[in-house]
Amino acid sequence: MRPHSAPSRARVAARARRAPGIPEILLILLVAVALMVAQAAPLRSQPLGAPPSFADLVEKVSGAVVNITTSTTVAARTGPRPFVPPGSPFEEFFRDFLDRQQGEQRQRRSQALGSGFVISEDGFIVTNNHVIEGADEIRVEFYGGGEMNAKVVGTDPRTDIALLKVESPRPLPFVAFGDSERARVGDWVMAIGNPLGQGFSVSVGIISARGRALQGTYDDYIQTDAAINRGNSGGPLFNMAGEVIGVNTAILSPTGGSIGIGFAMSSAVVSQVVDQLRTFGETRRGWLGVRIQDVTPEIAEALGLARATGALVTDVPEGPAAEAGMMAGDVIVNFDGFDVTDTRDLVRRVANTEVGKTVRVVVLRDGRTQTLRVTLGRRELAEGEARPAAAQPQPEPAERLLLGLTVTALTPKLREELRLPANVEGLLITAVDEASEAWAKNLRPGDIITEAGQQRVTRIADLEARIAEAREAGRRSLLLLVRRGGEPRFVALAVD
Repeated sequence: MRPHSAPSRARVAARARRAPGIPEILLILLVAVALMVAQAAPLRSQPLGAPPSFADLVEKVSGAVVNITTSTTVAARTGPRPFVPPGSPFEEFFRDFLDRQQGEQRQRRSQALGSGFVISEDGFIVTNNHVIEGADEIRVEFYGGGEMNAKVVGTDPRTDIALLKVESPRPLPFVAFGDSERARVGDWVMAIGNPLGQGFSVSVGIISARGRALQGTYDDYIQTDAAINRGNSGGPLFNMAGEVIGVNTAILSPTGGSIGIGFAMSSAVVSQVVDQLRTFGETRRGWLGVRIQDVTPEIAEALGLARATGALVTDVPEGPAAEAGMMAGDVIVNFDGFDVTDTRDLVRRVANTEVGKTVRVVVLRDGRTQTLRVTLGRRELAEGEARPAAAQPQPEPAERLLLGLTVTALTPKLREELRLPANVEGLLITAVDEASEAWAKNLRPGDIITEAGQQRVTRIADLEARIAEAREAGRRSLLLLVRRGGEPRFVALAVD
């Protein structure tokens, strides 16, 4: 065998060129990482999760967004008339001159600006009611150019929604409603409108909150930080699929300009209203015929409920619910197959249900569930109606301090003094201890207790018995049904 010999310098150099050393490998890796970072750098200028551009979305939907200009005839303001002494030779001259001048300036035209969006190719347009309310003339300007006169199909002041119609010789670009119930806090949204009369303008932001209530019965607002200003009213709030999930309606601002707190009525509400306005020219909401209040944790404990959910019935005037056998004190936990979370949830579900439909309503009564079949009436026809309950004989008067309340039984004389209907029954609160829980819960002299522990009370002995029963049952509070000015509400007071 040949002896092993040391490698030559040429072979060592060749192997070194073929196999780079560790420092060279690190250098290659560093260069690769630097290239990846450089490629990703432009994306870092965008907020996390934002698309590189909204331009495609704007191009897709902008053709359906419109500017709205309204003209209204209003009375002109007139300055004070100059004083002319009676009998002056100029009296008749000044009177004739001023009368002619005021006749010419008796009226003037006022203009307002807003936004809207087309929902069908045949020219139906959605906007806010306050944008067109009282207008004599409504002009619609389209993104692609051109203007048209619009007429009002119907309005709903309760949700501040109006439906307009224009007659176009050709199909118009339009957008569709999306499902606002699927929108999540943090999702991107885009608003398009006519802020401060500046014409078509786009702003973007995220959904800041959902389910906001401002002051209406059917409020279900989406809160957003997308810039919304005067003139944006009635414009659409889009999701990233180009669907309308809200109608921009209001802002919260101490200055009158956007501070990042804007509100858009959710499409879940708007689409229902628009369908009714389009079909009937008016709203036709379902009516259950009850007065209700939320179930608080204290009320839930007093009723022996496991959770503070549902809607507590405080009064059942003559109407659909009364005909179905519903009673004050019932807790509505399910309506037409949907669990009821609170009063707002129930009001919305009832309003969105077809008038005349018979629905199943599940109530909790005396610790057990009962299912009632209620045929809904129409709210618009029933509003303002109030019918009293049947009269009952009254006991002799007496006074007693119970639960921080001084109470007395109602008598014909007290009813006359308080101008109460003859059919009102219960215990009159004549005084309230200001250091008591009753005072803290806004019970006041003049309030009338009609039920305690979901049972009628007409004598002081009745209230004493209900307090004793609650204590014997180990309950910490007693539920009272209290009326003030004819309006009922439940209040839970501690009996410990």
